[in-house]
Amino acid sequence: MTNDNENETAVGPNQTPVPKAMPLRELCHKYGIRFKKGLGQNLLLDDNINTIMVEAAGLGPQDSVIEVGSGLGALTRRLCRKAGRLLCVEIDQSFMPCLQDQFGGMPNVRLFRGDILNHSLGDLVNEYLPGATELKMVSNLPYYITTPILFHFLEAPVFFSRIVIMVQLEVGQRLVAGVNTSDYGVLTIAAALRAEVDLVHRVPATCFVPRPKVDSAIVRFRLRQPALMPESEIRFVMRVVRAAFSQRRKTLRNGLTHSGAFGAPKESVIEALEAVGIDPGRRPQTVKVQDWIRLAEEIRKRLPRQEPEKAEESVSSDDWAE
Repeated sequence: MTNDNENETAVGPNQTPVPKAMPLRELCHKYGIRFKKGLGQNLLLDDNINTIMVEAAGLGPQDSVIEVGSGLGALTRRLCRKAGRLLCVEIDQSFMPCLQDQFGGMPNVRLFRGDILNHSLGDLVNEYLPGATELKMVSNLPYYITTPILFHFLEAPVFFSRIVIMVQLEVGQRLVAGVNTSDYGVLTIAAALRAEVDLVHRVPATCFVPRPKVDSAIVRFRLRQPALMPESEIRFVMRVVRAAFSQRRKTLRNGLTHSGAFGAPKESVIEALEAVGIDPGRRPQTVKVQDWIRLAEEIRKRLPRQEPEKAEESVSSDDWAE
């Protein structure tokens, strides 16, 4: 637990000194901070975990980083030493004086109070990180809102080359699951279509106060460049995937023809499955990501002309507990 034993003043990439760290419990007492269960706030005691997250992001002076949920600034302190520029986004006003006192005077750190989901990432980058050429996101996210924040970045109009976040271990295992396993599903495919994903480190529940009921994991996303396909095409693939997995125990034939989420004509689905060489009697968890792409393309060719598709989330909170 190096948070409470950091005695040296560090230096950021622009040679700006980083103020000495105060023990986290003392920070809580000084600023009257109480962790809010409703916002999923937990105090990470082991600063080695923050070091692992920063190393996983591979930060350098050329990087502009967004941190969501900066809290007391433990991860922030690690990030500002390595990144060229850092934008800290915090929704809870009670943490802002603590962050301002620690980092407000640092030229490579900007502080922003607000809900990241209510703001365009393109607008935030243009205002707070203008001219950024290499964007990354590193965050210890509240579990209850991990899904929407993750996909807010994965689907952003600006490109983030790497995302490193902490999630519940069970979610991390689903993100990196292999085909034909119980964890493989909508979440796995939605992430894999946009990034190479790996589980970097398991984090025991004992590293937090208050102690959560489950262990956590650090997960890294190396976003694909160039993308596998345009975002509009990814969304159509995910319509097909969600329809199939909405009835996970059913065959592809039944899931894709009886699901209200998709409702393609049965003949079109069977023809598309035959065109890509997939047995209609297989279950969705046996289909590889590349085969989902090919299947969606064949189905789309056979659909009647329709109104332009409305935008929809490629993954929802329900998909974390499928």
